[in-house]
Amino acid sequence: MQPTPFKLERYFAQHEFTARHLLCSSDPESMSIGELLAFEPGSIDALRETWLGYTEYPGAPALRRALATLYENVQADEIIVHTGAQEAIYSFMHSMLAPGDHMIVHMPGYQSHYSVAEAMGVKVSPWKAREEAGWALDPDELETLLTPATRALVICAPHNPTGYLPTREVFDAIVAFARKHNLWLFSDEVYRGLEYDIADRLPAACDVYERAISLGALSKTHGLAGLRLGWIATRSAAVLERMSTFKDYLTISNSAPSEYLSTIAVRHTEALIARNTNIARGNLSLLDEFFARHANRFEWHRPRAGTIGFVRLKQGHAEQFCAELLERTGVLLLPSSLVDHGDAHFRLGFGRRNMPEALAIVDAYLDATVTSTAS
Repeated sequence: MQPTPFKLERYFAQHEFTARHLLCSSDPESMSIGELLAFEPGSIDALRETWLGYTEYPGAPALRRALATLYENVQADEIIVHTGAQEAIYSFMHSMLAPGDHMIVHMPGYQSHYSVAEAMGVKVSPWKAREEAGWALDPDELETLLTPATRALVICAPHNPTGYLPTREVFDAIVAFARKHNLWLFSDEVYRGLEYDIADRLPAACDVYERAISLGALSKTHGLAGLRLGWIATRSAAVLERMSTFKDYLTISNSAPSEYLSTIAVRHTEALIARNTNIARGNLSLLDEFFARHANRFEWHRPRAGTIGFVRLKQGHAEQFCAELLERTGVLLLPSSLVDHGDAHFRLGFGRRNMPEALAIVDAYLDATVTSTAS
Protein backbone atom coordinates (compact mmCIF):
# COMPACT_ATOMS: atom_id res chain seq x y z
CA MET A 1 0.00 0.00 0.00
CA GLN A 2 1.34 3.43 -0.96
CA PRO A 3 -0.86 6.27 0.33
CA THR A 4 -0.86 9.66 -1.31
CA PRO A 5 1.76 11.88 0.36
CA PHE A 6 0.28 13.61 3.40
CA LYS A 7 0.36 17.15 2.03
CA LEU A 8 -0.29 18.93 5.31
CA GLU A 9 2.48 17.04 7.12
CA ARG A 10 4.95 17.55 4.27
CA TYR A 11 4.19 21.29 4.48
CA PHE A 12 4.78 21.31 8.23
CA ALA A 13 7.97 19.29 7.81
CA GLN A 14 9.25 22.10 5.60
CA HIS A 15 8.07 25.10 7.60
CA GLU A 16 6.89 24.30 11.15
CA PHE A 17 10.26 24.59 12.86
CA THR A 18 11.69 27.38 10.70
CA ALA A 19 8.80 29.86 10.46
CA ARG A 20 9.06 32.64 13.04
CA HIS A 21 5.35 32.63 13.88
CA LEU A 22 2.88 29.75 13.60
CA LEU A 23 -0.67 30.96 12.98
CA CYS A 24 -2.06 27.69 11.65
CA SER A 25 -1.32 25.19 14.43
CA SER A 26 -4.21 22.88 15.23
CA ASP A 27 -3.03 22.10 18.75
CA PRO A 28 -3.43 24.53 21.64
CA GLU A 29 -0.83 25.82 24.10
CA SER A 30 1.30 23.04 25.55
CA MET A 31 3.28 22.84 28.79
CA SER A 32 6.45 21.36 30.25
CA ILE A 33 6.71 18.04 32.05
CA GLY A 34 7.28 19.99 35.26
CA GLU A 35 4.05 21.95 34.81
CA LEU A 36 2.10 18.75 34.22
CA LEU A 37 3.63 16.98 37.22
CA ALA A 38 2.71 19.96 39.40
CA PHE A 39 -0.94 18.87 39.15
CA GLU A 40 -0.11 15.94 41.46
CA PRO A 41 2.44 16.50 44.25
CA GLY A 42 4.80 13.56 44.54
CA SER A 43 4.32 12.49 40.94
CA ILE A 44 7.93 13.27 40.03
CA ASP A 45 9.06 10.47 42.36
CA ALA A 46 6.61 8.07 40.70
CA LEU A 47 7.94 9.12 37.29
CA ARG A 48 11.46 8.23 38.43
CA GLU A 49 10.19 4.80 39.44
CA THR A 50 8.36 4.16 36.16
CA TRP A 51 9.50 0.79 34.80
CA LEU A 52 10.95 1.04 31.29
CA GLY A 53 9.89 -2.38 30.12
CA TYR A 54 7.00 -3.20 27.81
CA THR A 55 3.61 -1.86 28.82
CA GLU A 56 0.32 -3.72 28.42
CA TYR A 57 -0.64 -3.84 24.75
CA PRO A 58 -3.99 -2.00 25.00
CA GLY A 59 -2.51 0.59 27.38
CA ALA A 60 -1.68 0.78 31.07
CA PRO A 61 -4.66 -0.19 33.23
CA ALA A 62 -4.52 3.06 35.23
CA LEU A 63 -4.56 5.07 32.01
CA ARG A 64 -7.49 3.16 30.55
CA ARG A 65 -9.43 3.54 33.80
CA ALA A 66 -8.83 7.29 33.66
CA LEU A 67 -9.88 7.46 30.00
CA ALA A 68 -13.06 5.52 30.73
CA THR A 69 -14.21 8.37 32.99
CA LEU A 70 -14.52 10.54 29.85
CA TYR A 71 -17.39 8.32 28.64
CA GLU A 72 -20.80 7.30 29.95
CA ASN A 73 -21.15 3.74 28.65
CA VAL A 74 -17.59 2.60 27.89
CA GLN A 75 -15.43 0.61 30.29
CA ALA A 76 -11.64 0.52 30.59
CA ASP A 77 -11.40 -2.77 28.66
CA GLU A 78 -13.24 -1.15 25.74
CA ILE A 79 -10.39 1.28 25.10
CA ILE A 80 -7.21 0.71 23.07
CA VAL A 81 -4.41 3.22 23.56
CA HIS A 82 -2.33 4.10 20.50
CA THR A 83 0.73 6.18 19.70
CA GLY A 84 -1.19 9.25 18.59
CA ALA A 85 -4.48 9.54 16.76
CA GLN A 86 -2.82 8.85 13.42
CA GLU A 87 -1.96 5.27 14.35
CA ALA A 88 -5.53 4.66 15.51
CA ILE A 89 -6.98 5.96 12.22
CA TYR A 90 -4.59 3.79 10.22
CA SER A 91 -5.41 0.75 12.34
CA PHE A 92 -9.19 1.21 12.04
CA MET A 93 -9.07 1.51 8.25
CA HIS A 94 -6.96 -1.62 7.87
CA SER A 95 -8.86 -3.62 10.47
CA MET A 96 -12.45 -2.89 9.53
CA LEU A 97 -12.42 -2.10 5.78
CA ALA A 98 -11.39 -4.05 2.69
CA PRO A 99 -10.75 -3.37 -1.01
CA GLY A 100 -14.05 -2.81 -2.81
CA ASP A 101 -15.77 -1.36 0.25
CA HIS A 102 -17.21 2.13 0.22
CA MET A 103 -17.27 4.79 2.92
CA ILE A 104 -18.63 8.30 3.36
CA VAL A 105 -16.30 10.96 4.78
CA HIS A 106 -17.00 14.41 6.23
CA MET A 107 -15.15 16.92 4.01
CA PRO A 108 -13.06 19.04 3.96
CA GLY A 109 -11.14 17.05 6.47
CA TYR A 110 -7.99 15.45 7.79
CA GLN A 111 -6.28 13.65 4.93
CA SER A 112 -5.80 10.30 6.67
CA HIS A 113 -9.58 10.08 7.09
CA TYR A 114 -9.74 9.20 3.39
CA SER A 115 -6.26 8.72 1.86
CA VAL A 116 -5.43 5.58 3.84
CA ALA A 117 -8.68 3.92 2.77
CA GLU A 118 -8.29 5.03 -0.86
CA ALA A 119 -4.81 3.51 -0.97
CA MET A 120 -6.36 0.23 0.21
CA GLY A 121 -8.85 0.22 -2.68
CA VAL A 122 -11.80 1.56 -0.69
CA LYS A 123 -14.11 3.93 -2.58
CA VAL A 124 -14.71 7.24 -0.81
CA SER A 125 -17.61 9.67 -1.21
CA PRO A 126 -17.22 13.14 0.31
CA TRP A 127 -20.02 14.44 2.51
CA LYS A 128 -19.38 18.11 1.94
CA ALA A 129 -19.81 20.75 4.61
CA ARG A 130 -21.75 23.77 3.34
CA GLU A 131 -19.77 26.97 3.78
CA GLU A 132 -22.78 29.19 3.17
CA ALA A 133 -24.43 27.59 6.22
CA GLY A 134 -21.42 28.05 8.50
CA TRP A 135 -19.83 24.77 7.36
CA ALA A 136 -22.90 22.82 8.46
CA LEU A 137 -23.70 19.26 7.40
CA ASP A 138 -27.03 18.21 5.91
CA PRO A 139 -27.97 14.71 7.13
CA ASP A 140 -30.57 14.42 4.35
CA GLU A 141 -27.70 14.14 1.86
CA LEU A 142 -26.39 10.91 3.41
CA GLU A 143 -28.96 8.66 1.71
CA THR A 144 -27.84 9.99 -1.69
CA LEU A 145 -24.24 8.95 -0.93
CA LEU A 146 -25.09 5.41 0.19
CA THR A 147 -24.17 2.43 -2.00
CA PRO A 148 -24.60 -1.33 -1.49
CA ALA A 149 -20.89 -1.43 -0.60
CA THR A 150 -21.00 1.30 2.06
CA ARG A 151 -19.45 0.05 5.27
CA ALA A 152 -18.49 3.16 7.24
CA LEU A 153 -19.22 6.82 7.86
CA VAL A 154 -16.35 9.03 9.07
CA ILE A 155 -17.10 12.31 10.84
CA CYS A 156 -15.07 14.87 12.78
CA ALA A 157 -16.84 16.82 15.52
CA PRO A 158 -15.75 19.38 16.58
CA HIS A 159 -14.46 19.74 13.06
CA ASN A 160 -10.98 20.15 11.67
CA PRO A 161 -10.47 22.53 9.85
CA THR A 162 -13.65 24.63 10.20
CA GLY A 163 -14.47 24.53 13.91
CA TYR A 164 -18.03 23.45 13.06
CA LEU A 165 -19.98 21.60 15.72
CA PRO A 166 -23.24 19.85 14.79
CA THR A 167 -26.36 20.53 16.78
CA ARG A 168 -27.68 17.63 18.85
CA GLU A 169 -30.45 17.19 16.27
CA VAL A 170 -27.96 16.81 13.42
CA PHE A 171 -25.76 14.50 15.49
CA ASP A 172 -28.71 12.28 16.34
CA ALA A 173 -29.65 12.14 12.65
CA ILE A 174 -26.11 11.00 11.79
CA VAL A 175 -26.25 8.24 14.39
CA ALA A 176 -29.72 7.20 13.21
CA PHE A 177 -28.47 6.92 9.61
CA ALA A 178 -25.49 4.79 10.66
CA ARG A 179 -27.71 2.53 12.77
CA LYS A 180 -30.34 2.17 10.02
CA HIS A 181 -27.71 0.92 7.57
CA ASN A 182 -25.58 -0.99 10.10
CA LEU A 183 -22.50 1.16 9.34
CA TRP A 184 -19.37 1.66 11.35
CA LEU A 185 -19.41 5.25 12.62
CA PHE A 186 -15.83 6.44 13.05
CA SER A 187 -16.09 9.66 15.03
CA ASP A 188 -12.96 11.81 15.32
CA GLU A 189 -13.49 13.56 18.66
CA VAL A 190 -9.99 14.88 19.32
CA TYR A 191 -11.40 18.40 19.95
CA ARG A 192 -14.29 17.22 22.12
CA GLY A 193 -14.21 19.25 25.33
CA LEU A 194 -13.07 22.47 23.67
CA GLU A 195 -16.60 23.80 23.12
CA TYR A 196 -16.84 27.50 24.02
CA ASP A 197 -20.23 26.79 25.59
CA ILE A 198 -20.30 23.52 27.51
CA ALA A 199 -24.03 23.22 26.75
CA ASP A 200 -23.04 22.56 23.12
CA ARG A 201 -20.97 19.48 23.96
CA LEU A 202 -22.20 16.39 22.15
CA PRO A 203 -22.13 12.89 23.61
CA ALA A 204 -19.32 10.65 22.49
CA ALA A 205 -20.51 8.55 19.55
CA CYS A 206 -19.43 5.34 21.31
CA ASP A 207 -21.81 6.14 24.17
CA VAL A 208 -24.89 6.30 21.96
CA TYR A 209 -24.21 3.76 19.19
CA GLU A 210 -22.94 0.22 19.55
CA ARG A 211 -21.06 0.28 16.20
CA ALA A 212 -19.38 3.64 16.81
CA ILE A 213 -15.67 4.14 17.31
CA SER A 214 -14.72 7.35 19.14
CA LEU A 215 -11.22 8.68 18.50
CA GLY A 216 -9.49 10.69 21.22
CA ALA A 217 -6.02 12.16 21.66
CA LEU A 218 -4.12 14.31 24.12
CA SER A 219 -2.74 16.56 21.35
CA LYS A 220 -5.80 18.78 20.99
CA THR A 221 -8.15 19.01 23.96
CA HIS A 222 -5.31 18.64 26.47
CA GLY A 223 -2.63 20.49 24.48
CA LEU A 224 -0.07 17.71 25.00
CA ALA A 225 0.97 16.73 21.48
CA GLY A 226 4.45 15.71 22.63
CA LEU A 227 3.09 12.78 24.61
CA ARG A 228 2.05 11.18 21.29
CA LEU A 229 -0.94 9.46 22.80
CA GLY A 230 -4.30 8.66 21.24
CA TRP A 231 -7.00 6.05 21.79
CA ILE A 232 -10.19 4.55 20.48
CA ALA A 233 -13.24 3.78 22.59
CA THR A 234 -15.90 1.39 21.34
CA ARG A 235 -18.43 -1.15 22.60
CA SER A 236 -17.89 -3.36 19.54
CA ALA A 237 -16.10 -6.58 20.44
CA ALA A 238 -15.21 -7.09 16.75
CA VAL A 239 -13.46 -3.72 16.52
CA LEU A 240 -11.57 -4.29 19.76
CA GLU A 241 -10.38 -7.73 18.63
CA ARG A 242 -9.36 -6.75 15.11
CA MET A 243 -7.69 -3.46 16.04
CA SER A 244 -5.80 -5.12 18.90
CA THR A 245 -4.52 -7.79 16.52
CA PHE A 246 -3.51 -5.23 13.90
CA LYS A 247 -1.66 -3.11 16.48
CA ASP A 248 0.76 -6.05 16.89
CA TYR A 249 2.19 -4.95 13.52
CA LEU A 250 2.43 -1.28 14.53
CA THR A 251 3.78 -0.05 17.87
CA ILE A 252 2.68 -3.19 19.80
CA SER A 253 2.73 -1.30 23.09
CA ASN A 254 3.18 2.35 23.99
CA SER A 255 5.84 4.40 25.75
CA ALA A 256 5.75 3.76 29.51
CA PRO A 257 6.77 7.31 30.53
CA SER A 258 4.24 8.75 28.10
CA GLU A 259 1.48 6.57 29.53
CA TYR A 260 2.35 7.60 33.07
CA LEU A 261 2.30 11.31 32.18
CA SER A 262 -0.86 10.82 30.15
CA THR A 263 -2.63 9.28 33.13
CA ILE A 264 -1.95 12.43 35.12
CA ALA A 265 -3.19 14.58 32.24
CA VAL A 266 -6.44 12.65 31.86
CA ARG A 267 -7.11 12.81 35.60
CA HIS A 268 -6.91 16.60 35.27
CA THR A 269 -8.85 16.90 32.03
CA GLU A 270 -11.21 19.61 33.29
CA ALA A 271 -8.34 21.87 34.41
CA LEU A 272 -6.57 21.48 31.06
CA ILE A 273 -9.81 22.10 29.17
CA ALA A 274 -10.44 25.28 31.17
CA ARG A 275 -6.90 26.47 30.45
CA ASN A 276 -7.14 25.90 26.72
CA THR A 277 -10.69 27.19 26.20
CA ASN A 278 -9.80 30.37 28.07
CA ILE A 279 -6.92 30.99 25.68
CA ALA A 280 -9.12 30.21 22.67
CA ARG A 281 -11.96 32.49 23.81
CA GLY A 282 -9.60 35.42 24.33
CA ASN A 283 -7.98 34.92 20.95
CA LEU A 284 -11.37 34.59 19.25
CA SER A 285 -12.34 38.05 20.46
CA LEU A 286 -9.24 39.44 18.77
CA LEU A 287 -10.02 37.52 15.60
CA ASP A 288 -13.58 38.87 15.52
CA GLU A 289 -12.17 42.39 15.60
CA PHE A 290 -9.51 41.55 13.02
CA PHE A 291 -11.97 40.10 10.52
CA ALA A 292 -14.39 42.98 11.06
CA ARG A 293 -11.59 45.40 10.09
CA HIS A 294 -10.68 43.33 7.04
CA ALA A 295 -14.16 42.28 5.95
CA ASN A 296 -13.38 43.37 2.40
CA ARG A 297 -10.62 40.75 2.17
CA PHE A 298 -11.84 37.75 4.18
CA GLU A 299 -14.98 35.76 4.94
CA TRP A 300 -15.00 34.42 8.50
CA HIS A 301 -17.36 31.82 9.93
CA ARG A 302 -16.75 31.89 13.67
CA PRO A 303 -16.00 28.38 15.02
CA ARG A 304 -18.11 26.92 17.83
CA ALA A 305 -15.38 24.70 19.26
CA GLY A 306 -11.73 23.80 18.95
CA THR A 307 -8.71 25.93 18.18
CA ILE A 308 -8.85 26.34 14.38
CA GLY A 309 -10.94 28.12 11.78
CA PHE A 310 -11.21 28.09 8.00
CA VAL A 311 -11.09 31.50 6.32
CA ARG A 312 -12.04 32.41 2.75
CA LEU A 313 -10.04 34.90 0.72
CA LYS A 314 -12.45 37.13 -1.20
CA GLN A 315 -9.77 37.77 -3.83
CA GLY A 316 -6.63 35.97 -4.89
CA HIS A 317 -5.29 32.50 -4.24
CA ALA A 318 -4.53 31.04 -0.85
CA GLU A 319 -1.27 29.39 -1.84
CA GLN A 320 0.12 32.67 -3.15
CA PHE A 321 -1.21 34.66 -0.20
CA CYS A 322 0.27 32.24 2.34
CA ALA A 323 3.62 32.01 0.54
CA GLU A 324 3.98 35.79 0.34
CA LEU A 325 2.93 36.24 3.96
CA LEU A 326 5.51 33.69 5.10
CA GLU A 327 8.28 35.22 2.99
CA ARG A 328 7.62 38.82 4.09
CA THR A 329 6.63 38.34 7.74
CA GLY A 330 7.61 34.86 8.84
CA VAL A 331 3.98 34.06 9.73
CA LEU A 332 2.81 30.59 8.66
CA LEU A 333 -0.77 29.92 7.52
CA LEU A 334 -2.01 26.74 5.85
CA PRO A 335 -3.57 27.02 2.37
CA SER A 336 -6.69 24.96 1.69
CA SER A 337 -5.08 23.08 -1.20
CA LEU A 338 -3.27 21.08 1.49
CA VAL A 339 -6.60 19.72 2.74
CA ASP A 340 -7.92 19.06 -0.77
CA HIS A 341 -10.36 21.96 -0.74
CA GLY A 342 -9.48 24.21 -3.64
CA ASP A 343 -7.31 27.29 -3.23
CA ALA A 344 -9.57 29.95 -1.77
CA HIS A 345 -9.23 29.28 1.98
CA PHE A 346 -6.59 29.01 4.66
CA ARG A 347 -6.53 27.36 8.08
CA LEU A 348 -5.96 29.59 11.07
CA GLY A 349 -4.94 28.38 14.53
CA PHE A 350 -5.81 30.37 17.65
CA GLY A 351 -5.09 28.09 20.59
CA ARG A 352 -1.76 29.53 21.63
CA ARG A 353 -0.85 32.44 23.88
CA ASN A 354 1.37 34.09 21.28
CA MET A 355 -1.41 34.36 18.70
CA PRO A 356 -1.97 38.11 19.37
CA GLU A 357 1.66 38.80 18.42
CA ALA A 358 1.39 36.89 15.14
CA LEU A 359 -1.99 38.43 14.34
CA ALA A 360 -0.61 41.95 14.87
CA ILE A 361 2.12 41.19 12.33
CA VAL A 362 -0.48 40.06 9.78
CA ASP A 363 -2.57 43.15 10.54
CA ALA A 364 0.40 45.44 9.86
CA TYR A 365 1.26 43.52 6.70
CA LEU A 366 -2.27 43.90 5.34
CA ASP A 367 -2.31 47.63 6.15
CA ALA A 368 1.04 48.06 4.41
CA THR A 369 -0.22 46.14 1.40
CA VAL A 370 -3.27 48.42 1.13
CA THR A 371 -1.08 51.50 1.49
CA SER A 372 1.36 50.23 -1.11
CA THR A 373 -1.45 49.42 -3.56
CA ALA A 374 -3.11 52.79 -3.00
CA SER A 375 0.12 54.68 -3.67
